[in-house]
Amino acid sequence: MAKTLELPGKEQLVIDLMGVDCTTYLESVIALMQLAQKGETSMEAFERELELIRYRDGSNAGYASRLHYFSDWMYANGEKGFFRDITAEIGGVAYPNQPTFMSENPQFYQQLADLKNLTAIKATEATLATRSYFFIPKKDISNLEKSIQTGDIIAITTSLDKLDMVHVGFAFEKNGRIHLLHASSKNKEVEISTLPLSEYLAGNKSQSGIMVSRLLDTSH
Repeated sequence: MAKTLELPGKEQLVIDLMGVDCTTYLESVIALMQLAQKGETSMEAFERELELIRYRDGSNAGYASRLHYFSDWMYANGEKGFFRDITAEIGGVAYPNQPTFMSENPQFYQQLADLKNLTAIKATEATLATRSYFFIPKKDISNLEKSIQTGDIIAITTSLDKLDMVHVGFAFEKNGRIHLLHASSKNKEVEISTLPLSEYLAGNKSQSGIMVSRLLDTSH
């Protein structure tokens, strides 16, 4: 399911565990993992954890406070101490990241009809362009995948202009190879990719490589 969070009206914390997209699946799993580390089981605690992950400063302050671009999501949640971007240390190279798709295509986002939201999104895009990002080109994944572990966050970068990522999921080791555990829009289910990650990307021209982040223990 695409755009599961794009609802009309005031920004609200959307929770739909029966209709996830790749990002909301990732967020839900991480939130549940962090609650398990803390020994918390209530729905209220899950809502708090999900809000902390989904919004820039950890709280819903309106549409523009949501982490719309996944590269921004990675940066903000890395700053919160939830995980560490390990792409550069395992062999990644510089990734020019200057997404502008949202501000240049406001017709696809109902909330961007509000000039305040559009201005805020443009400011986010300008900030993203100033940060340093790294990625592993897909031709290098098979040689470097030994440094990737089950449970690592995999963000798939793109050759498409004005976008940063096109898909996300978790690494899953199977028969000595790294596969992708993800919510598949094509098959409409959460699945482990049949092909290893490097071969999975090789068949898609718009997928250029990956960023890798390792989850941290947040129980203390």
